[in-house]
Amino acid sequence: MTDRSHGIPPSDLDDADLHRELAHLHKTRHETVLAGSENALETHTKRMLALEREFLIRFPAEGAPDPRRTRAGSRENAGQPVTGTA
Repeated sequence: MTDRSHGIPPSDLDDADLHRELAHLHKTRHETVLAGSENALETHTKRMLALEREFLIRFPAEGAPDPRRTRAGSRENAGQPVTGTA
C-alpha cells in the first residue's frame, strides 16, 4: 500500500490536479514560513519541490524562463550588446 500521508504522489496526479495542487501550495507557502512548525515547513518544502519537479517534467515550455528575465534578454532589452554566456 502506498503512503499517502503527505498527498498523492505528483506523478499520479492528472494535469489539472497537478496545476491545482501546485497553486494551492504556492498560496500557503508564506503562511507556512511564518507560522508553521519546523516539521510543517520541511513537509511543505518537500511536497512543493516534488510538485514543481513533476510540473517542469510535464510542462517544460511553461517552466522556461521569459527571455526578458535572463541576463542576455535584459541586456538586449536595454540596447546593450550581448556577448558570450556571462
